[in-house]
Amino acid sequence: MKFGGTSMAGTERIRRVANIVRKQAAGDNEVAVVVSAMAGETDRLVNFCREANALYDPAEYDVVVASGEQVTSGLLALTLQSLGCKARSWLGWQIPVKTIEAHAKARIESIDAPEMVAAMEAGEIAVVPGFQGISEDGRVTTLGRGGSDTSAVAVAAAVKADRCDIYTDVDGVYTTDPRIVAKARKLKAVTYEEMLELASVGAKVLQTRSVGLAMKEGVRIQVLSSFVGDDAVAADELPGTLIVSDEEMDELVEKGLMERQLVTGIAHDKNEAKVILTRVPDKPGAVAHIFEPLAEASINVDMIIQNVGRDKGETDVTFTVPQADLARAQALLEDRRGEIGFNRIITDSKIAKISVVGVGMKSHAGVASTMFRALSDRGINIQAISTSEIKVSVMIDEDETELAVRVLHTAYGLDATD
Repeated sequence: MKFGGTSMAGTERIRRVANIVRKQAAGDNEVAVVVSAMAGETDRLVNFCREANALYDPAEYDVVVASGEQVTSGLLALTLQSLGCKARSWLGWQIPVKTIEAHAKARIESIDAPEMVAAMEAGEIAVVPGFQGISEDGRVTTLGRGGSDTSAVAVAAAVKADRCDIYTDVDGVYTTDPRIVAKARKLKAVTYEEMLELASVGAKVLQTRSVGLAMKEGVRIQVLSSFVGDDAVAADELPGTLIVSDEEMDELVEKGLMERQLVTGIAHDKNEAKVILTRVPDKPGAVAHIFEPLAEASINVDMIIQNVGRDKGETDVTFTVPQADLARAQALLEDRRGEIGFNRIITDSKIAKISVVGVGMKSHAGVASTMFRALSDRGINIQAISTSEIKVSVMIDEDETELAVRVLHTAYGLDATD
C-alpha cells in the first residue's frame, strides 16, 4: 500500500490512513506500507537547502529532504501501534534499498528484504519511507520527484506482493481529467503500456518510472482514493483502477468484466514549448547538430517536424521541449548558431499537447483521422503531430486545450451515458 503527501498531511489524516491499513491487515494480508512526506514538506526542506547554500552539495541535500518521509513513516507506525497493530518503520538504509547513479535522482538497483519479509510473516506491518535509498558508499539518496510511487512498486516486487495499491487524491484512472469533462468515466483496468503513454503525455495519476518498473517486474497496481469514509468497501473489492498486463486485460474482457475500447483515454499537457529554427541548411548532419547539444544537456525533445527543403537548400525545423527547459534550450542553440547555420529562433510557450491513447489502435485504422476531423470541425488548428503504436499526439494553441479534450472525448464515444 502506498499513500501520497495529501493523504499524510497531518495527524488526523495519518489516523485515517492507519485505519485503512488496519482494515487491510485484518483481512489476513501481510502488509507493507510506503509513505510520502506530508504535502508541502519536501518543498519546505528544499527551500532550507537553498537558503543554507545556493550551490548545495546534492549528498547533503538528500540527507535533508529524505527526512520528510522519515517523519511520516515513524508517525504512521506509532498511530498503527495506538490502534493495537504490530508495526514498525524500515528506513531505506535498514531494508536496505540499494540505489545507483546521482544524488537527488538516484535509481533503485535492488531491494534485499528478507528481514522485513520475516517480520511481515510474523504479523507485523512494515512502514517504509518512499523516495529514499542508500548509495554504494553508504550515503542516503533520494529518487527525484514522485519517487515514492517507484519505491512502492520496487518494494512490492521485492516482497513478491499480490498487488500494489497506490492511494492518491483521485479514486482511479479516468478516460480524461474529470475537471474538464464532467462525463469522464473511471476505468476498471488499463494496460501497463497505456498507463505509460498516459503518464508520459500529461496524466498526473502515476509517475512514469513507477509504471515502467511495474511492467518490467510484473507488479499489478491498483489506483484508488485515500479519501474514503470508514464505511467504504475494502480495497480487495477493487473499487479503483487496476493496471495490468495485456494478458490479464484479455482475461478481464473474456470474463465480461471489461469492454474492449478502441481509445482508453485523452490526456493533455500545457507544459510544452515550441521552438522553430528557420533556414537550417538542408544537408546530412544538420539535424544532428541541433539535437546533440540538447541531448547532452538532458533536455527532452518530443515532437519534431522538418519542413520540405526550399529551393535554396534550406529548411525550417520545428520541435517541442518542456517549458521549464525552454530558456536553456534557446541559449544552447544560440551558442551553436554558427555550427548549425540557422537564421533565427522563434519560440512559443502558449501551446498544449493533446494525446489520444489506446491499445486498440494497434489493430484498427482510422483513429488519427477521427482526431483530425473532430478538431477540424471545431476550427482547432493542428501545429504538429507525433505518433506511437498506441498514441497520437497533436500540438495546438493552449487556449483551445479544454475544448479539444471535450471534443475528442465525445468523438471517441468515451462520454459516460448515465
